[in-house]
Amino acid sequence: MQLRAEQLHGHLAKSLAPVYAVHGDEPLLALEAADAVRAAARRQGFSERAVFEPGRGFDWSEFTHAAASLSLFAEKKLLELRLAAGKPGLQGAVAIAAYCGRPSADIMLLVSVPRLDRSTQNSAWFRALAEAGVIIDVYPVDRPRLPAWIAERLARSRQSAPREVLEFLADRVEGNLLAAHQEVQKLALLAPEGELSLQTVNEAVASVARYDPYVAAEALLADGLARYVRVIEGLRAEGEQPTFVLFVLSSVLFVLHGLARGERADPLFVQHRLFNKPLQRAVQAAARRYPVPLLASAIAQAAAIDRAIKGVGSGAPWEEFIALGLKLAHGSKA
Repeated sequence: MQLRAEQLHGHLAKSLAPVYAVHGDEPLLALEAADAVRAAARRQGFSERAVFEPGRGFDWSEFTHAAASLSLFAEKKLLELRLAAGKPGLQGAVAIAAYCGRPSADIMLLVSVPRLDRSTQNSAWFRALAEAGVIIDVYPVDRPRLPAWIAERLARSRQSAPREVLEFLADRVEGNLLAAHQEVQKLALLAPEGELSLQTVNEAVASVARYDPYVAAEALLADGLARYVRVIEGLRAEGEQPTFVLFVLSSVLFVLHGLARGERADPLFVQHRLFNKPLQRAVQAAARRYPVPLLASAIAQAAAIDRAIKGVGSGAPWEEFIALGLKLAHGSKA
């Protein structure tokens, strides 16, 4: 069984599975999901807890022994397995699959793993987790959903904010969900209940945005030129290498060009190594806005930026990234 993180609380209010696996790449939401499982386990009498963080040389017989025994003083036990590397290795895969084949009614297994690629999700040990219990999929909160996410967090403190304030907050914390959570907590302490003004928020909230090239590409495709420029300038200030920025933007342009010519999306994503799921969705949503000649011209401009980065062409790469954004924004059908 698979659930998104936002569905977890409703599930836990109704039932409790013998196995849970928190799977994702957003640390705050993954931590909150694991905390929710732990709290539900405590309410159901799982009073003992054992935590394993397998590393190099880990003896998986320790896990197998813990999964097969209870202490004399506890009726139920929560067994946590934190796979920071994402893969348990051969012995770990066998141990996990074996336990999931015959889970104990008196033991709950909670596994935490980072976002796994498709082949690992299809492995026997990960499928065994899904068959024995619940996989909790944790996805990042992308920029369009961030204001609503912040509004929901503010509501927990009986606070609210108009749309412009939520957008301001989202700009200040974009790409850094843990910082967003901390800023909302700060507002709960510093500001009164009720609607927050822009001045109140501006005085209380630090600029803790964390940008990456995928955010820049998503901003451009969302027809948000001002946000795209802000992200590009942020990447430049943070010392990001223009080579990686160009790789992401070029990948997007090649996929858009292929889609505009009638090619299928999935093979294009693989060919151009565009595996970021939010960006894939943004590309598909924006595909019809760009004519083939515009995309061909943009690809040629990206090639010129590549020459500038290598020192064999004219122009400053960061300024050229902005010029590329202007070209796409002004030539789109939007």
